[in-house]
Amino acid sequence: MIEMKVMGIAIDTATGSPIIVLNDKDNRKALPIWIGSAEASAIIRKIENIKVTRPMTHDLIIDIVEKAGYTIDRVEINDVENETYFSTIYLLSPEGKELEIDSRPSDAIAVAIRVDAPIFVSAKVLADGSVSCDSAKDEEESEEFRNFIQSIKPSDFEKLLKDDKQSDQ
Repeated sequence: MIEMKVMGIAIDTATGSPIIVLNDKDNRKALPIWIGSAEASAIIRKIENIKVTRPMTHDLIIDIVEKAGYTIDRVEINDVENETYFSTIYLLSPEGKELEIDSRPSDAIAVAIRVDAPIFVSAKVLADGSVSCDSAKDEEESEEFRNFIQSIKPSDFEKLLKDDKQSDQ
């Protein structure tokens, strides 16, 4: 398993779908995962420290887990089949008992970033879906990808956040 960090959220220009981008610690590999709008806005709200008056779904999940006496230990994105990613949220009891919860990666990541839990990706998933950020052969593609990610501004997501806020009312 390779530890990854959330680099940011991008928008697929062809489909308008949000993409979460994970990077390894050395910024050598980037893993883009297409996600839903609701999950993208949940992640953006945390990244941008946007406060909400009532608990959102991922906050509620964390509250339930913690009130049940567990902590969120880590998240693993451990498989990909037919462009569908699979992940697990690992919970720990006070006695050290581990529980595995099947999850979509977008939900697992939204939960993990709220409690600063590490995010791990299997070598198989990285081999199947990552983009190299430092290979000479892929230099042009990597540079284009990095520029695209770095050019994204929070205002690019105003419609996403606005739509999500309206669906919560």
